[in-house]
Amino acid sequence: MAYEDIIYEERDNTAYITFNRPERMNAFRMETYFEVLEALQDAGWNPDIGSIVLTGAGGKAFCTGGDQVGNRKSERNRRGIIGVPVEEIHACLREVPKPVIAKVRGFAIGGGNVMCTLCDLTIASDNAIFGQVGPKVGSVDPGFGTALLAHVVGEKKAREMWYLCRRYSAEEALNMGLVNAVYPDDELDEKVDEWCAEINTKSPTAIAIAKRSFNADTEHIRGIGMLGFQALKQYYATDEAKEGGNAFREKRTPEFRKYVPRGRG
Repeated sequence: MAYEDIIYEERDNTAYITFNRPERMNAFRMETYFEVLEALQDAGWNPDIGSIVLTGAGGKAFCTGGDQVGNRKSERNRRGIIGVPVEEIHACLREVPKPVIAKVRGFAIGGGNVMCTLCDLTIASDNAIFGQVGPKVGSVDPGFGTALLAHVVGEKKAREMWYLCRRYSAEEALNMGLVNAVYPDDELDEKVDEWCAEINTKSPTAIAIAKRSFNADTEHIRGIGMLGFQALKQYYATDEAKEGGNAFREKRTPEFRKYVPRGRG
């Protein structure tokens, strides 16, 4: 298919999927979800492809999640439990039988941070910044973005990331286990290509089996996530959740507590 929001390339047995919305810090609008999903499926089941790289255009961001300005939650109604196929992208990242590598420059925030968690490997520029933002804008990832993150970085650090919504440098992300390697920005492309070339010399079937085995240990999170996204759909309809998006667009501090129901159940 012809893409508007991503750039898709294949070279030397590696597929490169670049989120191409630098003017929006590579945040996903409705169309972006479908294009990324299509590209992942194409690359993931192409026998000539041995590895897949996800990255962001412009140098300032890998991805900052959903577009809070141009794609309001109340207007999502195309596909998926919350109106966009985010759970399908998460599943696809795990299901394609080859390594998916996040190549990160700049901000990997919110949904971008979740993708880094889900990718088999994450390789970062020394200018990369990671973190969560959901509870600041009336959102949360109730599946892989929380539970799998706890497996990756440890439960205490995962709770810190979600409860406080702080930002973490590439070096901090490396130390907590979210990132495999950090390189100077001008070396990142070359180094990621080297990782891919090394992967591509290995047995595709052995790697596919290894990936299935790694995933099996946390596959129960998919079921938890489906329940969680169903709850999230209901949460997005509340005034509390809407306050997060409204405050973000109005560039003010949200006042969540005035929308919390009173009483003790």
